[in-house]
Amino acid sequence: MKAFFKNLFGIETSTKNNAKGEVMENMFCYQCEQAANGGCSKVGVCGKKPDVAALQDLLVYSMKGIAFWANLAREKGAKDSAIDRFMIDGLFTTVTNVDFDADEIAKLVRDAASYRNQAQALYEKANGGAYTGIVPEAAKAFHAGTTAELVELGAKHGVKSDDIDADVKSVQEIVTYGMKGYAAYAHHALVIGLENDEIYAFTHKAFAATLDPKLGLMDFVGLAMECGRINLVTMELLDKANTDSFGHPVPTPVQLGTKAGKAILVSGHDLRMLEELLKQTEGKGINIYTHGEMLPAHGYPGLKKYAHLAGNFGGAWQDQAKEFVDFPGAIIFNTNCIQRPADSYKDRLFTWGLVQWPDVKNINGWDFSPVIEKALALPGFEEKPGKEILTGFGHNAVLGVADKVIDAVKGGQIRHFFLIGGCDGAKTGRNYYTEFAENVPADCVILTLACGKYRFNKLDFGDIGGIPRLLDIGQCNDAYSAIQIAVALAGAFNCGVNDLPLSFILSWYEQKAVAILLTLLHLGVKNIKLGPSLPAFITPNVLNFLVENFNIGPIGTAEGDLKQILG
Repeated sequence: MKAFFKNLFGIETSTKNNAKGEVMENMFCYQCEQAANGGCSKVGVCGKKPDVAALQDLLVYSMKGIAFWANLAREKGAKDSAIDRFMIDGLFTTVTNVDFDADEIAKLVRDAASYRNQAQALYEKANGGAYTGIVPEAAKAFHAGTTAELVELGAKHGVKSDDIDADVKSVQEIVTYGMKGYAAYAHHALVIGLENDEIYAFTHKAFAATLDPKLGLMDFVGLAMECGRINLVTMELLDKANTDSFGHPVPTPVQLGTKAGKAILVSGHDLRMLEELLKQTEGKGINIYTHGEMLPAHGYPGLKKYAHLAGNFGGAWQDQAKEFVDFPGAIIFNTNCIQRPADSYKDRLFTWGLVQWPDVKNINGWDFSPVIEKALALPGFEEKPGKEILTGFGHNAVLGVADKVIDAVKGGQIRHFFLIGGCDGAKTGRNYYTEFAENVPADCVILTLACGKYRFNKLDFGDIGGIPRLLDIGQCNDAYSAIQIAVALAGAFNCGVNDLPLSFILSWYEQKAVAILLTLLHLGVKNIKLGPSLPAFITPNVLNFLVENFNIGPIGTAEGDLKQILG
């Protein structure tokens, strides 16, 4: 097993130079599943350009400096909510497919320079004097100049490093990407009005740790496990924010056809933004459609009450370029997942909040008038009903019929549960998840979440004694619901989660998937199958640790994996 992983997934960790000693790569990024050849070096597969990559690296580097001082200040009992919230927004900005606008990221770097000074002053006031220890380079003040100057500075602080052990660096990156993942969820919760100081405290602690040369590999392994716990705290917070605001999701059929009228398509994850848009479009003859991870919005009573929440259009994020050209209305992204827009729809595309693309109109705030005006000026849809699919099987809905589920398991009607879900993507090999779902035996139930569900959620799986065989739990953050369901079933059968007839077949793409994986590891979940490829930022030794301690393995063939699981 070790040799297999080393041969198949080994990565090059050192920077390659030409004969003159000049760095050949224009950039280096390996934080997502699509990373080319172990890391994108000319331009990101996602569309990220070298200047954006350098600025994002500099933003992360700068936040480590803020964290150094903020963590020391917290040890003295001092904290600053503005600094805390900036760290969350800064982390979220660097998640894959969020911000592609170099000037906007440069503004955040300048803000980071200011917050670094603010964090140092906060510590010195609480300490009653200056810090007497060694100040890491990242924690020192720097001149936040022009965008071009910041790009040049950022190129010096990329993720590659020859002065740190490769395995330590690997786990540091795992922690950083896990933090980026939970920052997205913390941001959504904060938009609704909920926050948790434990999240902020860990963010400062973990980032400050990356600047401490005394810490070794197992210190960062411990931080990775703690990051998984913090992500669980964050997902629970977001679940509370969403359900307190919009009610618990209920099983709901979602129309895949169209209604006659003007149209706006909403893509992303943020439910509060969708609610505001629904309010502002009510009575205007505009129908609102969801796309990608917004599909589960239809299950929330507080959102489905709007009659003009018409249905779902399209599938997962990677198909937007070929789908959006056929949408005859305005389109708005409220979180990550944006790709380079085609000219055919760029003039009717909008972003909201932290999502940015150069030359695309950004809505900064809650006034969606420009989006509404654009929709009213476009032709909209004709009436064309289509297929319906079900969503809304959150933990409250599933546990509400837990007795029936338990009886079906005890009676032999349900043999096994498969959680098949996660991020979708464009890389070849993802048809595995379709084939796996299609081949799951008729006496098994499929739980699914995130946009990976689009690989099979339009198929008819039928039911088992009135229990649908395909249960759409929700968005990626609704992994919290899946965990609650698993824990409840384990309690009912008086066993551990690993002893349940439950298997995790996960797909990943970006950093929220890393955070969720860390949560599952924190909870001790074993035997996870992960694909379509394993992260390039995990070194062979770190991967061996995961194999030996958690039996994580790559997906194989659908037929072979099913046979291995079911016997």
